[in-house]
Amino acid sequence: MSLTAGIVGLPNVGKSTIFNALTEAGAQSENYPFCTIDPNVGIVPVPDPRLKVIEKYVPAQEVIPATVEIVDIAGLVRGASEGEGLGNKFLANIREVTAILHVVRCFDDENVTHVEGEVDPVRDVEIIDTELTLADLATVEGRLEKARRRAKSQEKEEIERVGALEKVYEGLAEGRAARSLDLTQRQWELVSDCHLLTAKPVLYIANVRDDDLDGEDPHVDALRELASTHKSELVIVSGSIEAELAELPAEERQEMLDGLGIDEPALNVLVRAAYRLLGLHSFFTAGEKEIRAWTIPKGATAPEAAGVIHTDFQKQFIRAEVFTVADLESYGDEAAIRSAGEMRLEGKEYVVKDGDVMHIRHGA
Repeated sequence: MSLTAGIVGLPNVGKSTIFNALTEAGAQSENYPFCTIDPNVGIVPVPDPRLKVIEKYVPAQEVIPATVEIVDIAGLVRGASEGEGLGNKFLANIREVTAILHVVRCFDDENVTHVEGEVDPVRDVEIIDTELTLADLATVEGRLEKARRRAKSQEKEEIERVGALEKVYEGLAEGRAARSLDLTQRQWELVSDCHLLTAKPVLYIANVRDDDLDGEDPHVDALRELASTHKSELVIVSGSIEAELAELPAEERQEMLDGLGIDEPALNVLVRAAYRLLGLHSFFTAGEKEIRAWTIPKGATAPEAAGVIHTDFQKQFIRAEVFTVADLESYGDEAAIRSAGEMRLEGKEYVVKDGDVMHIRHGA
């Protein structure tokens, strides 16, 4: 399963507006060959100011950002777990993503119909959470029935699996998301084939009015409190403003941002948050030909990072020469970094940090 983030939400909450703005902005990203894999799948560049800093000291022909894959998932309604609306499609699509970006409408507008009749962010979140929980309950119930039959053979692993599934079922039946359950690593492994929807990490996106970019509406406060309770991050976005920004050329976009009194589009904040939610971060390579941000999971070692560039580099890894963007700003170039003794030599056990600039040394 590739690392993807799926945008979900009730109908008419601005989900597709935000997705379209993300992909439109991605299409205009300088030096990035944007592509849409499918009408509802986009590859979006991850805005990273560090790339500009590196380019200042290491002029290159091309600058290539990291990317994240975003999926626009069919709108959900009550009863989705029983096949209502596009429920089956929704559940199938969300099962395929790694993390959830949950768009919630946080503004009143009589011209925009709400599927539930009125705006209530907490209720809207609970509708989707309930459908995902019911779908998970059905999955676990089926697995549990099979596991209990197999456990009659007294096979140790099957007995362990029954215990893990029972713990998950009990939590789901109490209305708790699987991600909140206190399972051991072993128990997670035993239930991994359930592909639990409520185990996926969630980022909440508050879609706000054009004049509420700081999220001061009581609806946002309610969602902010809920996100805090769920230990999830909240990003505030005005879908209509982001859609307008995404369509503008770079110079006009900056003028509009200046007029709004903001430094960057909220979508930039959203994409970086989605990248973190997926458990990803970046390291850089820099040379005359290109400066590039490479995507790795947090905790990846130097050889694993080398393998992202080329599989042979991982197999034949010798060492990595490592410095930071801050080193580059302090000393001006790599030669000065070496002279100052700040160029580090790291071996196979080194865990790559977010923002490391690396030269990979490998065998022929």
